[in-house]
Amino acid sequence: MSQFHLLLTLHVLSAVIWIGGMITARLVVHPISLQFEDMQQRIERNLKVTKRLLVLVFPFVVLSIATGVIISSGNRSPMIHIKESIWLLMFLNYLFIIYRSRVATRAFNNFDITGARKVMTPVANLFLPINIILGIITIYLGVSLRGT
Repeated sequence: MSQFHLLLTLHVLSAVIWIGGMITARLVVHPISLQFEDMQQRIERNLKVTKRLLVLVFPFVVLSIATGVIISSGNRSPMIHIKESIWLLMFLNYLFIIYRSRVATRAFNNFDITGARKVMTPVANLFLPINIILGIITIYLGVSLRGT
């Protein structure tokens, strides 16, 4: 296996884990946590899941970006620049999710359940879906760049 193939494998694997983790959190874990009748328990579970997801995917986010930069060096295709721009937006959105999660955790720890819910609701309903859609687009662009 060449160095290029190893980098490409790590790049694809890290993207799958990052995007797959977000899809799992949004489409599987979040609906289950909504079944809790107690709002405090619901918020606590969502905060724990979000924290675990953010910690789990962080090395894969970094690995995906690093391998993507290495793989694309020297390639001047406009599609590469579009893909890198989308990954940058996804990374900034990821950082914003981390920020909101920390703000919500502080509110929750200060017994402000309503405040924690207000901060986290857009994460599940807006920021995660944005990253999921952008991630699927980048996977498609990556496949298009590599050909069949």
